Amino acid sequence: MAAEGEYESILCVKPDVNVYRIPPRASNRAYRAADWKLDAPDWSGRMRITAKGKVAYIKLEDKVSGELFAQAPVKEYPGVAVETVSDSSRYFVLRIQDDNGRSAFIGVGFGDRGDAFDFNVSLQDHFKWVKQENEISKSAQLGDSGPKLDLGFKEGQTITLNIGQGKKRDKPRPQSSGGFGLLPPPPGGKIAPPPLSGSSNHNIVPQTGGMATGCLLELDSSNSNTVVQSNPSSDLWGDFSAPASSVPPPSRPQNTANWIQF
Repeated sequence: MAAEGEYESILCVKPDVNVYRIPPRASNRAYRAADWKLDAPDWSGRMRITAKGKVAYIKLEDKVSGELFAQAPVKEYPGVAVETVSDSSRYFVLRIQDDNGRSAFIGVGFGDRGDAFDFNVSLQDHFKWVKQENEISKSAQLGDSGPKLDLGFKEGQTITLNIGQGKKRDKPRPQSSGGFGLLPPPPGGKIAPPPLSGSSNHNIVPQTGGMATGCLLELDSSNSNTVVQSNPSSDLWGDFSAPASSVPPPSRPQNTANWIQF
C-alpha cells in the first residue's frame, strides 16, 4: 500500500488496448497468445500506467468516460503481476485485483509493437528508480549506524603551522672538461714546410734516431746525399747547399753530474 500524502504520477498512456479471457494454466509452461481468441477481444479501451510511491498501477479505463474497468498493482517487474507470452511481443498477462483483494489473470494485447515497447520500457524505468532509492536509503542507514570519525581538537591540543617559503636551490652550472668554464682549443695540426727552392739536385734524408751527433757527407758535386741530424732547436730553414766543411762539428755534452759512490 502506498503511504498517505504521496502524489500519483503518470508513466504511460496508450489509447487502444484489447483484453482477453485466458484459460487457466495447466502446467508451469509459459503463456501462449495463440491459445486466446485474438480476433474477438472481450473488452477494448485505454491503458494508463501510474505510479504512487514505489508501486506502479496498470489501469484499464473506458475510452470515453474514463471509468475504471480493472487495475493491476505492480510491486516488482518482471514478476507475477506482469508476464510476457512465449509466442509474441505484443501480448502480456496481467494479474488484476479488486478492492476486496480478489485477483484474476487476464490477457492484454496491443495492435502496434511500438505501444508494447513503450509499455515495457515505462515499467522498467520506474523500477530502476525504485532500486536506486532503495540503495540510497540503505547507504544512509549504514552511514548513521556506523562509527563516526572525530576530527575535533581535544582539550589542550594545539597545532603549529609553518608558513614560510623554502630556500631555492641554485641550479648547478655545467662545467667544461677543463674545469674553468672555457671551451677546449680547436684541434691543431702541424703545417708542412714548403718545398725548397734551388737549382741543385739534393736528396735530404732527415735522421730521426737518438744520436747526439750528426755528419754531413759530400758524395758528388752534381748529386750529393746529405744526412742531417734532426734537432728541435735547429733552424728548419737552414742553408743545406753549403759545403760540408763550413758546418762546424757539434760539441759533445759534458757530464757535469757527480756520481755518488755508495
